[in-house]
Formats: sequence, C-alpha cells, structure tokens
Amino acid sequence: MIESGEGPITQLAEVVLWVRNPELALGFYRDLLGLQVMSPPELATIFLRVRTGAVPHMIVLVPHPDPDGQFPSSKKDRVLHHLAFGVDGKRYEELCHSLRQHGLEVRSGIHPVLKGVRTAYVDDPDGNEVELIAPD
Repeated sequence: MIESGEGPITQLAEVVLWVRNPELALGFYRDLLGLQVMSPPELATIFLRVRTGAVPHMIVLVPHPDPDGQFPSSKKDRVLHHLAFGVDGKRYEELCHSLRQHGLEVRSGIHPVLKGVRTAYVDDPDGNEVELIAPD
C-alpha cells in the first residue's frame, strides 16, 4: 500500500461540472471568481484555469444534455457535495463583498480540519456549493 502523500498523483487537475446555462455559469466562475477561460470560443465545453502549471488546475463547464431538466434541489440528493477554492487572504473580504453585491448569499463556516483559515460558501447558478478558503 502506498503511504499517504507518496503516490504518483501530484495534484487535482480538474473538476468538471454540468451546467444548465453556460453563460450564467461563465459569469459566476470567470467574472465573479476571476478564473481565466483557456478554451477556444467555438468549443461548447468551457475550460477555466484556476492555477497555471505544466498541468493547470481547471474547472470545466459542460453543457448538460438535458438543459430543461432540474438538478436535485435537496443537497443530500446531489452527486457533488461542494468544491472549494483557496483565496488570497488579502482579497477574501473583497471577494465576499463582491459576491454579495451581485445578489448572492455568502454563508460563513468553520473548516473542520484546517485551523487559522476563514471559510465562506456561495452557490453557483446551478446550485453547486462553492467554498472559499483563505488564511486568517
């Protein structure tokens, strides 16, 4: 058995989300959270860069095959619990304020494992919960 931290995996490369309305999702992830689009405009799937590197960290927005259907409204019925982004500690309050200014509910929380951090939660346009984690 491989000891923790000694395996061949070096990073989480991408998280892929189904989205009902790619433009709304793009507005949230690109315009509000500041992720950079890295896919060409003619591609229906939108790749957003979280961090650069040989293999960048990415969020990928894929148009849902049933855009008129509904995601489960109850969080316990969803496949994805939430995703989290590390945020620069100096920009944390600014980001939370900006999200509120855009009419989004920003909920605070306490991380169960990490100490010395601040956390906030916000839902994207499809109801996926997004956690923001910043050092105190």
